[in-house]
Amino acid sequence: MSMLTPPGMGGKYRVTGAAYPRMSRKRSRPRIVLAVLGSVLALALVGYGALQLIDVFRGDSPKRNTAAGAKDCPTTPPKPAAKGGSTAASTASAPAPAKPAVVLPPPGEITVNVFNATPRAGLAKAVGDELAKRGFVVGQVGNAPADFDKKVPGTGILLGSPTTDKAAFSVLGTQLAGTTQQTDTRETAEIDLILGDAFKELSTKEDADKALALLANPVPAPAKC
Repeated sequence: MSMLTPPGMGGKYRVTGAAYPRMSRKRSRPRIVLAVLGSVLALALVGYGALQLIDVFRGDSPKRNTAAGAKDCPTTPPKPAAKGGSTAASTASAPAPAKPAVVLPPPGEITVNVFNATPRAGLAKAVGDELAKRGFVVGQVGNAPADFDKKVPGTGILLGSPTTDKAAFSVLGTQLAGTTQQTDTRETAEIDLILGDAFKELSTKEDADKALALLANPVPAPAKC
């Protein structure tokens, strides 16, 4: 009889060998299933939380993007006026009327003296003839005065009286880009066009007409949000 067999027991209750048999309870299958589901759910929550943290640090959160877009330019449409509302409220919500076109003097009212401050012979006459074709009144044509001769490095100078209409300077300036404006003590309304070393040719008639049209009908600046 083994020493593990209690006294008085034998037969089928006899225990042989040196190991005591372990009596274990059967595991409950529902508990195992619940434990597995709980583990899967916990892992899913941890993964979702990690993704949210990554989005926050990268700045990809939908809320942040939406807030940034709203800050740049609100898109909330204006509320319609209620029935029976005051006329003042409806007028305030109406768009502002377009600005009228700028009134510019026509080329036929602008007298231009063309002077050549470069070493290129015949330049003043060629430019004067082209301006006359475009409708300007051409006055004197020749070499530039000594104060400007060979001393104009840019495209040219528009020289006039302090009382000369600024719009006349602008109209003449559409015929060639890069000119500067100056005034002297003259009392007449004509404008001197002094051609400088950087001058190559007048703007094309098509480009000059486009610049003149844009000058007369300036494009309004976009509304700021």
